[in-house]
Amino acid sequence: MQKAERRINYKRRRSIREFLYILPFLILVALFSYFPLYGWIYAFHDYQPPFPISSETFVGFKWFNFIISNPTRVKDILRVLRNTFAMSGISLLFSWFPMIFAVFLNEIRCKPYRKFVQTATTLPNFISWVLVFSIAFNVFSSTGAVNVVLQDLGLISKPIAFLKSSDHVWFRMWLWLTWKNAGWAAIMYLAAIAGIDEQMIEAAKVDGATRMQIIWKITIPSILPTFFVIVMLNIASFLNNGMEQYYVFQNAFNKEYIEVLDLYVYNIATSGTGNYPLSTAISILKSVVSVALLAGANGISKLIRGEGFI
Repeated sequence: MQKAERRINYKRRRSIREFLYILPFLILVALFSYFPLYGWIYAFHDYQPPFPISSETFVGFKWFNFIISNPTRVKDILRVLRNTFAMSGISLLFSWFPMIFAVFLNEIRCKPYRKFVQTATTLPNFISWVLVFSIAFNVFSSTGAVNVVLQDLGLISKPIAFLKSSDHVWFRMWLWLTWKNAGWAAIMYLAAIAGIDEQMIEAAKVDGATRMQIIWKITIPSILPTFFVIVMLNIASFLNNGMEQYYVFQNAFNKEYIEVLDLYVYNIATSGTGNYPLSTAISILKSVVSVALLAGANGISKLIRGEGFI
């Protein structure tokens, strides 16, 4: 009886200790993810800075009605939704790339070279988009390295405006995003590959399987559950493709195609008029749609995998 009580007390103390481990992270999530939701109150007031919010400025759903009743605003929202869906759709379409990259990275037999490749492809994830744009400017601007080399070789007579062109903006943004995040995204797949039973691989080698057959029959099927979970999470965050990347790359020439929903909300709030209520109302609608997408992706996961990720 005493042993059972000691075991129960030990489990209770262990549970408390493990909860204390994650408590700082829960506090950070509450501060940075839930506490800012208080700002949604601006969407229901006719707020003008720097005056405080009062009962006299309460307008109910005025700004929500304004979104759907103003033809110009509707046209702008449809445009930014087109850009958002296009860029998120391209990312979703090529979501298999980090998985394949991790598979072939794992097949490199020279460990120093493999570590070098993994480090070189992971480091861009830790630099800001401002630095990424600085690299892009020095390489692809009118006076950048690419134009200088092409002109010196006589291939072009005048500089090509790579950064100012609106051609293929969506695909170019995906290329920059992939260059920055592919190595980091591959880490999860490398961890899943490390968890594959070595006895399965050894048995396949004994049976005469080639490296490509091992990859196709053992490695990829073993990491597909990880891939499906990541894809479902990407579907759930379809409208949340961020704004930092598009903010630093936007200019007057490509704004029509590069302005996504998050950047559109930011531009409304920081424009000359500073329409905070309207930008907040659009953000609320986006959050509602994102929650619906999350629930839908979780339902799809249950149908396909038999279990959800929530």
